[in-house]
Amino acid sequence: MTSLIRMTPAPGTAIETARGLDLYLDRIGYAGRPAPDFATLDAIVRAHIARIPFEALDVQLGVRVSSDLPAIFDKLVVRRRGGWCYEQNGLLGWALGAIGFDVMRVAGGVMRVSAGDEVIGNHLALVVTLDEPWLVDVGFGGSLAGPIPLRECWLEQPPYEISLKLLDDGHWRFEEWIAGSPFSWDFRTEPADESRFAYHVERLQTEADSHFVQTLIAQRRIDDTHLALRGRVLRRAGPSGQEQQLLCSGAEIAAVLADAFGLDVPAIASVWPKVAERHRVLFGD
Repeated sequence: MTSLIRMTPAPGTAIETARGLDLYLDRIGYAGRPAPDFATLDAIVRAHIARIPFEALDVQLGVRVSSDLPAIFDKLVVRRRGGWCYEQNGLLGWALGAIGFDVMRVAGGVMRVSAGDEVIGNHLALVVTLDEPWLVDVGFGGSLAGPIPLRECWLEQPPYEISLKLLDDGHWRFEEWIAGSPFSWDFRTEPADESRFAYHVERLQTEADSHFVQTLIAQRRIDDTHLALRGRVLRRAGPSGQEQQLLCSGAEIAAVLADAFGLDVPAIASVWPKVAERHRVLFGD
C-alpha cells in the first residue's frame, strides 16, 4: 500500500523540515527515537491524545477552520491549541508519514447507522499498515486510547467500552459506550474521497444544523478519565463514575478550558450569551 497523505507542506514552511517533526514530537511530549514500528505508533498516538485536546472553539468564535497542513501545524503545534478530526488526524497522519509509516486517510460517517451515507466524510480517521492494518483515531474526542487492530473486537478502554465490527455492506463500524446507547461511525478500508472532506469541513462550520455551530465543544482524555465540555456543562467520567458541573459565566468557561483542557482562549468568554441561550432552549431555565 502506498502512503496516502493528501496535504503537502508549502516550500519554506517549518513543517517541511525535520525540525517540523521535532516540534510536533515536542508538542506531544514524545522523547523517543521514532521508527516505523508498532511501539512508536502506540507511543505517539497515546502521547498525542494526552497532550492535544479535541475542540471546535473557532467555530463558535466565527474563525475560519482550515484543513491546510501549515495552518493546522501553526494552530496545534505552534499556538498549542486543539482541533477537530480534520486537524487532529491530519496532523498525526503527516507526522506518521514523515517517520516512514504507511498511512491511509479514510472517510468516516458519524452515526451513519441513523443518518445514512450522506454523512460519509464528516469524520477523518487513519489506517496504518504494519504487519497488519491498525485503526488510528485521535480526532473522536479521546474515547479511543490507542491504535486498535483492524479486525472485529470488543475492548475495555476505561471509562469507555469500544468495539469494531464488519457490516454486511462492507463498512466497518466503530462503536463506543460510556452510558446508554452506543455512539458510532462507519468507514470503508479504502482511500478517502477528499471532496467529501471538503464538503463537510465547510458544512460543519457554517450550517445552522451543525452541532459544532450549535454547541461549544471540547473533550480530553487524561489516562482513564474523560472530560467533556458541551455548552455550559462540564462532565467528568472516570473510575469513580460520572459527575457534571454547570458553568455560570463566560469567564468560568474560559478558566475551565485553560485549567482542565490546557487551552488558552480567553476570547471564548465572549460567546457566553449564545452558550447560555442554547442551554435554555435545550433544558429550560
